[in-house]
Amino acid sequence: MVKTVRQERLKVTSQIDLVSHVQRWFNEVCRTLEDDCAWVTHYTDRLGLALTEGFTNAVRHAHAHLPPDTAINIDVDLANDCVEIRIWDHGQPFNPDLLPEPQPGELLDNGGYGWFLLRRLADRVTYQRLQDGRNCLSIVKYGVCTLG
Repeated sequence: MVKTVRQERLKVTSQIDLVSHVQRWFNEVCRTLEDDCAWVTHYTDRLGLALTEGFTNAVRHAHAHLPPDTAINIDVDLANDCVEIRIWDHGQPFNPDLLPEPQPGELLDNGGYGWFLLRRLADRVTYQRLQDGRNCLSIVKYGVCTLG
């Protein structure tokens, strides 16, 4: 079992113009890890892009028909061997495995590029519906740090 050594939490409303706030928050979290977990800071841009994609998808798709004050919760958990970003939304669930894999140069009518991108930015990406009615997008990147 992975031991979490640090947790950060952010709660924002479902408004696309908050994406820069989310990005700044995440960059600050990563900046505070520079001494103990340089591998995380090495992947800050990659993980930040994944976080941005997940957040904007929650706003644009999951919360498209919900009030703009609907909460999106973002968790960042750092363990000795990985960082996990979880984005919690309240929208209707979907099965990302049903999205077609785009071929180079192919345009998809129904989207799916975000999921394709997330899988290339992280080591593990999952999306699941929880019993409390929320959905959780989990983005995991592995590495090694000296915390703990």
